[in-house]
Amino acid sequence: MAAIAQISSLQEWEEEWQHLEEETRTFKQTKFQDYQQKLDEFHSSQKSCASAVNQQKRKLRDFQESLQRFKDGPLSGDQKAHFVKLQTKISDLERKIKDFELSLPSQAGLFLKLCLGNINVSLYNSKMAYKDDYEKFKLKMTVISMVFTILNLYIFNYRIADALFHAMLLWYYSTLTLQEHILMANGSRIKGWWVMHHYLSIILSGFLLIWPDGRVYQLFRGQFFYFSLYLSFVQLLQFRYQSRALYRLRSLGVSKNMDVTREGFHSWMWRGLGFIIPFLIVGYLFQLFNAYTLYRLSFHPYCSEWQVLGLSVVFFTLFAGNMTTLLFVVRQKFIKAVSVPQLPCS
Repeated sequence: MAAIAQISSLQEWEEEWQHLEEETRTFKQTKFQDYQQKLDEFHSSQKSCASAVNQQKRKLRDFQESLQRFKDGPLSGDQKAHFVKLQTKISDLERKIKDFELSLPSQAGLFLKLCLGNINVSLYNSKMAYKDDYEKFKLKMTVISMVFTILNLYIFNYRIADALFHAMLLWYYSTLTLQEHILMANGSRIKGWWVMHHYLSIILSGFLLIWPDGRVYQLFRGQFFYFSLYLSFVQLLQFRYQSRALYRLRSLGVSKNMDVTREGFHSWMWRGLGFIIPFLIVGYLFQLFNAYTLYRLSFHPYCSEWQVLGLSVVFFTLFAGNMTTLLFVVRQKFIKAVSVPQLPCS
């Protein structure tokens, strides 16, 4: 077949066009039809598996309720040991069923439904690629945030430049939260406070963006950008450690492949790390200092903006949640370490 760009007559063009039409017809009747058939078989099989898994979940729930009835009854020592074994079997089967669910269509949660509608958010074979893109996105945005902060601190002192920075943070935390909910629907263990943490970060960035310029804003501006610079530094420090720690724990089979790096200190970070805790505590105390400064500024004679007190409340909530979570993890690990019996020296 001649190259289309080199066609020299209408007759030759028509011959090439007929060849293309024949190619398209053949493709539709062979490869594309085969593709459609396999796609229909895939969806049918997927629906059948989802129905079977839901049935297994219902049966497992019935077994759990049935077993609990024996818990309050009179049990001998052997029966109690057997009861514990049966509970362990239920937990093992529950984990297996959850693994099945991760390979089936995942429906969007409330946050994703509000943002994207009721869609299937399963990533199937692209889970790891999506998680890696998420990690790269966080690292890239942390570096950009650090550079932007330095420029605003030492070169640009304009409200429009500050507004661009706050808008970037608002977009970043909104995008990050969206991505995290998709990852959670596909097996990532991001729970509790750290989900709420990013909701609060969205609110914080929004308040900063709409805070009008004025004397009170300028009084807090420098402190906020120094906080932002320190936060970016700690996040880079965390990312460097957590990515290595997760790789090591995955190799040992302790962590799952879909676990991700995130802010704060977590139980899986305990092994081999002590130096990160002081940096985190300083960052959390910085949040408390921001809350205190903003609270004092809310009584300033020139203060008429509600964002000042609102930001104070958000910063204090972030401090309280972060510090409580850190202390809880440290206490949990300390109790676990103390409760482990020491082997006698030989």
